[in-house]
Amino acid sequence: MFKVIAAVLVVQAAFAAAAPADPVLGKFSEGLRYDYLETDAGELRLVDNWLKLSDYNNLARYNPDQSNQYHLFTRQNPSRSQQLVMNNAASVTNSNFNARRRTVILMHGFAGSATSSFNTNLVPGFLAGDDCNVIVLDWSAGSNWGPRAMDAGRAGGRFVNWLMNLTGARANQITVVGYSVGGHGAGFISRTMSSRASYVIACDPADRWDAANVFRPNDGAYTEVIHTSVGNIGMTRELGQVDFYPNQGSLMPGCVTALCDHERSFIYIAESMRSGGFNGRRCPDLRAALTGNCNLPETLRMGGILPKNGRRGIFFLRTNARSPFSQG
Repeated sequence: MFKVIAAVLVVQAAFAAAAPADPVLGKFSEGLRYDYLETDAGELRLVDNWLKLSDYNNLARYNPDQSNQYHLFTRQNPSRSQQLVMNNAASVTNSNFNARRRTVILMHGFAGSATSSFNTNLVPGFLAGDDCNVIVLDWSAGSNWGPRAMDAGRAGGRFVNWLMNLTGARANQITVVGYSVGGHGAGFISRTMSSRASYVIACDPADRWDAANVFRPNDGAYTEVIHTSVGNIGMTRELGQVDFYPNQGSLMPGCVTALCDHERSFIYIAESMRSGGFNGRRCPDLRAALTGNCNLPETLRMGGILPKNGRRGIFFLRTNARSPFSQG
């Protein structure tokens, strides 16, 4: 009997030696396995695009319905947030949330948090342009793995449904803005809502993303995408009802790195909330936008507080190297 047990142990040990210590369960991207992604702090981080067993075990601990946090800013509390807690009605009724105002949901990007520069630019930008509710969705508990943006976004949509049911807020008064991987996640917020948000903006949505789950034109009643680092960090192809390619979609004036280009997407949007937008010119196709050869007569302003319902197409514009970035 002892010989049988010993033989079994030897076979098990042989299999253990042959099996990888951290087996690969799947591939997030068919491209390079290892790649650099920009964190919301503007740092490059080497990431593995293949899902390993250790990744799965770590991700299983992230429950977005429990871990996501929602921070409310209004003109009554522009610099200190009030936390809204799902299924806790008192957290809303005791806050400055006003269902009669437009509500803006902000979703940061990879390895970001409530204090990411995306939020610190857009919160004051929206409040300067409109007396609205701005809610920062903090999904930092899961944001170290980009694909979790989908789960975080779905949970964000469930939160918005609960908030609308509680307060009477309406989807036609909801704006969702996401950055980088959060740009794709913003689409999931709106898709999960009982009715699509009226206005969804994706700020330079990240490349190297599962093609089946990218931002879509119908992710909102009106969808707008800002491309500022095409061919590098951000996606090149059109994703929204309207796609803007400032400065041909890359090499933003005043920037010397792709990280700077990437961040310009939300910096332009923040400025547009104060100024009313950047004037873009219609392009016949994507190639024209990427080369700056856009001479069609139709114009449209990029960004701004309100959606441009019914508008479609690809638009090009130029910016200044420093603030104010808009050339009109």
